Amino acid sequence: MKFMKLGSKPDQFQTDGDTIRYVATELATDMVVSVGDVKFYVHKFPLLSKSSQLQKLVTSAGNDNNDEIDIHDIPGGPAAFEVCAKFCYGMVVTLNAYNVVAARCAAEYLEMYEIVEKGNLIYKIDIFLSSSIFWSWKDSIIVLRTTNSFLPWSEELKIVSHCLDSIATKVYTDPSQVDWSYTYNHNKLVSENEHEEKWNGVKKLQTVPNDWWVQDLCDLQIDLYKRVITAIIAKGNMSTDVVGESLKLYALRRLPIFSKSALQGSDCLKYRYLVDTITSLLPNEKSSVPYDFLLKLLHASIMLDCDELGRRMLMLKISQQLDEVTVADLIIRSSTGETARCNIDVVHGLVEQFVMQEDSIQTGSPDDHEFREICPGFISDASKAKVAKLVDGYLAEAARDVLLPLSKFVDLAEMVSTFPRSSHDGIYRAIDMYLKEHPVLTKSEKKRICRLMDCRKLSADACVHAVQNERLPLRVVVQVLFLEQTRATAAIGNNAPDLPGSVKAMLPRGSCGSSRSATTNSDEDWDGDQTSEELKDLKAELASLRLENKGDSGVVVNDAKPNADKVTSKKVKKIFARLWSNKDRQGENSSSDTSESCASTSVEETEAMKVAVRMMQNQATKKSHVTK
Repeated sequence: MKFMKLGSKPDQFQTDGDTIRYVATELATDMVVSVGDVKFYVHKFPLLSKSSQLQKLVTSAGNDNNDEIDIHDIPGGPAAFEVCAKFCYGMVVTLNAYNVVAARCAAEYLEMYEIVEKGNLIYKIDIFLSSSIFWSWKDSIIVLRTTNSFLPWSEELKIVSHCLDSIATKVYTDPSQVDWSYTYNHNKLVSENEHEEKWNGVKKLQTVPNDWWVQDLCDLQIDLYKRVITAIIAKGNMSTDVVGESLKLYALRRLPIFSKSALQGSDCLKYRYLVDTITSLLPNEKSSVPYDFLLKLLHASIMLDCDELGRRMLMLKISQQLDEVTVADLIIRSSTGETARCNIDVVHGLVEQFVMQEDSIQTGSPDDHEFREICPGFISDASKAKVAKLVDGYLAEAARDVLLPLSKFVDLAEMVSTFPRSSHDGIYRAIDMYLKEHPVLTKSEKKRICRLMDCRKLSADACVHAVQNERLPLRVVVQVLFLEQTRATAAIGNNAPDLPGSVKAMLPRGSCGSSRSATTNSDEDWDGDQTSEELKDLKAELASLRLENKGDSGVVVNDAKPNADKVTSKKVKKIFARLWSNKDRQGENSSSDTSESCASTSVEETEAMKVAVRMMQNQATKKSHVTK
């Protein structure tokens, strides 16, 4: 902290109560200056000799007996006037970063210029500011903080602009040359330097980090902070990562929503302005700000009902890093009064922005120029696959919300339906969770949601779970059973059985006569209900079937009856026909695509499925009988 002492006489102003100030002198005072509620009993000569404004006021007062003048509008109030009055009397005046702005503005008000008297107060304060305050990092910040209380004086006197230039210049100093005091996260600094090598047994001096300045700026109000960051960016090529770190730290310090503190109703406007301002300062470069901070900022923007344009900008920036986001990051609760507890609309908007990134660059629409500037223009297949997996995981969590509309679930899933996936296990899990939490879905609604997955892309474990899943429509179970049998027969070199047209109508396109390998994920937790021991046995039987189909490539088949394939094919046809006839008995047309409610699956149908699986196992057993 820099100080300046002016004057040498020991005389001081004395107080008589809280509202009277007078000079300890033998000479009677001849003037009263009222500043607010405080009256100063002073002498005309010392003050008028240095203040042009007081000369004018005394002259305009005329021949009034009391010679009392009122300067209630002086910047800084009684404290600032006392500093100026002491200087006029030659008393000791101590100036520092906390009171120098008030003294400078008060001196300007009193017109204490050089033309009135050489070496006047304005001249000496300006020397103190330029030679001391503006050369100091922390004093420049302190002075800048105090300028808000003295607007517009501090602006007109260029104190604000000098502080901004001083701070911005020092930020660009080579960290190795920073030798002044600054605030920093010392725990982080120590941890970064713990692994540094020692020189001759003595630990090296701690290095100064590139973001050494970010914490000190957190003491500024948002308007001044915005001007400082703008000045820093305009001054040179500051790293966008450091700028992003500064914005993040400032928001964490200033926004109570980040610290789980309750927002006061009267402060909403202040916090709304703060969020909008931080958003406007975010760098355009991708990944310059961590996505988790952007998501918190988006959450605050939603909670505070901030500017729609700023929210769009946030969502666009998050969409650029959507392949790095986790499911937990996307769990944003809806505001009170909305229907669903999960704010799936926000996630839908993020995915929509992700999908539209390439289109916005290719079309070159002039209406969205400011948005296209920050779009990368290319999305790799790897990123798309990560986003598809993210959406699947989010839908599985959002499906637990009993108030989540089916249309929103389906719309979000369809947005990533064309994205590359190694398997459809994730979307199957989400569908299963939605069916579990929404048991009153109609047949057409179940049909709609089950169309989101491709049974051919389910892993072996997913197929096992689907066969046991009583929540799925019968049509889906039939598809899975057939695909499992197709894989089994293909594994031993046979074609899929020839099925009746009515059964083929229940199967997905391209499934008959083809087999596709699927990714096996044995560690996946499907979160389904274990309904009975019989269903567990089905899973074990299917697992056994897959193991038996993995025989050595060099084995030969023998002891099989000549017509074994035909017999197996006929039995499988009969089983699927039986499944289809069960639907007919319940009043459904055999050519209809309507899915059957999982609650209406009969015991007979379950037994039929068991027979189908066992027939598949018997067929595999016969085909894998080998001799060395």
